[in-house]
Amino acid sequence: MGGNNLLMKTEGRPALVGSEFEPVKPGHAIPIRHYSRKRIALAFGAAAVSDFLAMWTDFLPPVQWALDLGTAAALFLILGRRWALLPGLLVEAIPGMGVFPVWILVVVSLVLYDEIKTHKN
Repeated sequence: MGGNNLLMKTEGRPALVGSEFEPVKPGHAIPIRHYSRKRIALAFGAAAVSDFLAMWTDFLPPVQWALDLGTAAALFLILGRRWALLPGLLVEAIPGMGVFPVWILVVVSLVLYDEIKTHKN
């Protein structure tokens, strides 16, 4: 199994328990994200800069779209493949939503969700 630990539930066989995976259904496992403080700080920084600049680009839709796509791409690279970034991108596409700190709220929700999932196990 290499260096990855698994937590799997199987019928008739003992379960192999580890810290990097959580059960989804019997025989399947998905990774739990553990972000370093550096990654979290970098994500918050990118979100904060984007939200600050979005207040000034609200009247220039093409610039705002480019900023939001760039922010989504940056957070995608920093936090990994997370589908939870898509609702943030959709909310930012609504005219006038640039005055709210949507990207900061997206990062907070991702970090809190992962902390809750980690402590639940």
